[in-house]
Amino acid sequence: MKKTIGLYVFVLSFCVLFAPNVLAQTDAQFSQYYEIPTFYNPAAVGSTEYLRIRGGARLQWVGIDNAPRSFIGTADMPFKFGNKRVGFGIIANQESAGLYKSLSIGAQIGYKLRKLGGEWTVALQGGIYDQAFKGSEVFIPDDDDFHQSTDDAIPNTDIHGTAFDAAVGLWYSHKYFNAGLSCTHLTSPTITMTAENAAGGSETSGERKYQFQARRTLYFTAGSNIPIKNTLFEIMPSVLVKSDFSFTSGEINARVRYRKFLSAGIGYRWNDAVVVTLAAEIKNFFIGYSYDYSTSAIHKASSGSHELMAGYSLKIDLSEKNRHRHKSVRIM
Repeated sequence: MKKTIGLYVFVLSFCVLFAPNVLAQTDAQFSQYYEIPTFYNPAAVGSTEYLRIRGGARLQWVGIDNAPRSFIGTADMPFKFGNKRVGFGIIANQESAGLYKSLSIGAQIGYKLRKLGGEWTVALQGGIYDQAFKGSEVFIPDDDDFHQSTDDAIPNTDIHGTAFDAAVGLWYSHKYFNAGLSCTHLTSPTITMTAENAAGGSETSGERKYQFQARRTLYFTAGSNIPIKNTLFEIMPSVLVKSDFSFTSGEINARVRYRKFLSAGIGYRWNDAVVVTLAAEIKNFFIGYSYDYSTSAIHKASSGSHELMAGYSLKIDLSEKNRHRHKSVRIM
């Protein structure tokens, strides 16, 4: 019964999602957003002196069948183009929920300049957004008066569509803090998916079209590292606010890091969850885990959400004379 109810919920969500001209917030939710800043803002590319690689997975609302599953991969680095400093990055994100799945892939380029005591970056992102629905697994009961087993609003075959997607961002890095403003799904792309009509379908064209429109979303992010005087500790507060012009939410997080090695933190997502995070950094390797405890009614059906993030950072020397000398393998 639990599994059946779960499937009904996500089929119903799909019906709402793919209704004509429907808009929906499409970006995945990650509690360790501060570790993947380029996912939310392309202008965060090259904001460190490292080739920064991050990958992670999120299992949301464990205990509920067909709940969202998200995977993320990002990489970015600074480099010089002539005498100008720029940043380059790539992102890939895949999310599944119920019978539908989305995939987002993008490349980012940012131009940097120093003003007002810090570094400003303006950046663009271009890529693709793919939406798919596994209609072959749809199950609609036909033994009562509440369901229509031949509803044309729900596909009975697997369908998917792809559209160009873009984002733009502005980022400011200071010695003591950073902040950024960005807009994802800048063109609010519309994805059209086509399904062939079964025999006896109500349309004569032989196919049905379904549309999904990714909602344009604004993000504001900010963070800081605050050393505690005469100790080996530092406090790292951060904030994320997002809005798709019809729904706005935000979260705040405060972490404490010891000797740039171990860190722990607690956060709160507005009207959604309390987040606890543990992380470690060892020789440029990073691994972090977060647990979300829902503060909404969904906690009655779920034991919480789990997220694992890992990565590696490689020092990049942009000076005229590379101080990091390496021996050639040919003469070793």
